[in-house]
Amino acid sequence: MIRLVACDIDGTLLHGDEKEIAPVIWEEIIRLRRKGILFCPASGRQYSSLRRLFAPVAGELAYLCENGAVVFGPGSPGPVLGKTVMERGEALRLCEEILAQPQCEVLISGENTSYLCPKQGDIVDHIRYFVGNNVTLLDRPDQVPEEMVKVSAYCREGAERVEPVLSPRWKQFHGAIAGEKWLDFTLADKGTGLEQLCAALGVELGEVVAFGDNYNDVPMLKRVGRAYLMENAAEPLRQRFPNHCRRVEDILGTIE
Repeated sequence: MIRLVACDIDGTLLHGDEKEIAPVIWEEIIRLRRKGILFCPASGRQYSSLRRLFAPVAGELAYLCENGAVVFGPGSPGPVLGKTVMERGEALRLCEEILAQPQCEVLISGENTSYLCPKQGDIVDHIRYFVGNNVTLLDRPDQVPEEMVKVSAYCREGAERVEPVLSPRWKQFHGAIAGEKWLDFTLADKGTGLEQLCAALGVELGEVVAFGDNYNDVPMLKRVGRAYLMENAAEPLRQRFPNHCRRVEDILGTIE
């Protein structure tokens, strides 16, 4: 029996430059909810951004935010069901090292705010208007006024070029490529966030269907009863997860 659907957003539910959820997804989320199956966006995005993206059904969903570092239950707003905080001193040192990388920007995530110390203005517009996050601009990372749950490198020349430089130096965190230009560091991951959510809701991991397309989805995909990978994902991931799909709605319609 399926009781929960956890779904990555960028590259999985949204493709390319898509900014809006297809209407068929709303229909499937409502249909599944009537059957007692809860839908849960599982994303590197923040809570406010995800709620805006899913506005027609926002209060009916659970949310894995910031790659699982903050977990919200259903409601308007929903309760925080889990939060995994990075050690501040280490997180700040990571921020400084990201800023020292040419063509890299740092994004620091609190519970529901993105903090930027921009070297160039394009990152501000991208996070504020394309991603739709709550954004606060700072001069220095140490001015972040709350606990940090995620530190991300925005890599203009591609995350795959920066990952071998940064990840080996920061093994105390989970480092994962989260998109063409994004490298995320957290203590949590989508797998631990999903475990927190399932424990709070009384759902078994075997009762979960999950969708993803990238390496930051692996901790979630490997824990669930049924995992689907997007068919355009990297070949090593395609070999690891044999169930592939082109669009999430193709599979949602088969879940009963």
